[in-house]
Amino acid sequence: MRNLLTRVPKRSQSFVASAVRTIYAQPDAAAVDAQFEVVVTTLQTHYAGAAELLEEAKEDVLAFRHFPKQHWRQIWSNNPLERLNKEIRRRSNVVGIFPNRDALIRLVGALLAEQNDEWEEGRRYMSQESMKLIGNTALGSADPAALPHAPNMALEEAA
Repeated sequence: MRNLLTRVPKRSQSFVASAVRTIYAQPDAAAVDAQFEVVVTTLQTHYAGAAELLEEAKEDVLAFRHFPKQHWRQIWSNNPLERLNKEIRRRSNVVGIFPNRDALIRLVGALLAEQNDEWEEGRRYMSQESMKLIGNTALGSADPAALPHAPNMALEEAA
């Protein structure tokens, strides 16, 4: 979204952002594709650069539609990643200067292990039931690794 908004004037950024958000508000994958085309066509008239960027990034922007609807909200958002990066930054700022690279790796590794444990034992980002639906997507693939933009994704049962 940030890259897209750099291609439009400041006064039009809220309009363009709102138009793009309508893509994510659709009830199913077919409606998502149709709305994407409407948004690109709308932007083409006044913001050709933005429309071109959106068209080039189509598969990345619409990758969520290949997954079950229950996962869409989690896939759209990068908040958990940003929150984790902020926590790593906060903890590393306390240390200031690390004596060597291994010390930094130990600190970040411990934070990542802690986050992994929290997600495994505490709150689940995606339920086991919804993970089972991945094989039942519109692509008809029973293998989650065969989904586009989902390399090395495995069901928890396989682990």
